[in-house]
Amino acid sequence: MNNTEKITKELNEFCENIEKWFRGNEKDQEALFKKILSGFSPDFKMINGDGNTATLSMFSEWLPTVFGKFPERSVQIENIQIHHSEHHGLATYTEIQTTEDVTNRRKSSAVFVLNAEKALWFHLVENWI
Repeated sequence: MNNTEKITKELNEFCENIEKWFRGNEKDQEALFKKILSGFSPDFKMINGDGNTATLSMFSEWLPTVFGKFPERSVQIENIQIHHSEHHGLATYTEIQTTEDVTNRRKSSAVFVLNAEKALWFHLVENWI
């Protein structure tokens, strides 16, 4: 798998898994939790749409509070653009979260660390649209 494919795969799998998490219809919550976190570098940091910074530890603590909280939520991404070097990648995309009749959009950019097997989230910046 080339680096573009690794990043694309991680983006798509994260959206699929976080949607499952929000909906709470996954039977093995612990396995899904581990699967979601396995895509992140231990040094991961993000700046969310409100301008707040979060670390991987903070994200890990937040996840259990939203399991099953949004049973109707869908999570999609579009307008994906990917650039990469041998060891790092940058993806920009629009994320769309819809819960019942409310839709939130954010323009995001993510830096990934690339290894032989996969792309790991390293830094994420989200901006509300």
